[in-house]
Amino acid sequence: MSTTPEKEASFDNLLRSLESEVEKLERGELSLEEALASFEQGITIAKRAGVILDGAEAKVEQLLSERDARSE
Repeated sequence: MSTTPEKEASFDNLLRSLESEVEKLERGELSLEEALASFEQGITIAKRAGVILDGAEAKVEQLLSERDARSE
């Protein structure tokens, strides 16, 4: 799984979306229903971003493992 500009942009977009949802919730101006919908959207966004981060972590671990194998 290589990191492409599209994946980075996607992560950055997800992060901006998550920040937007948090700001809406922090303002405290939403109805209960709107706040629950915003919270749910935030959870969905966070899960999608987590998948991207997990992929990046796996790639880093793979690269470090390959580097260590060549060092031996």
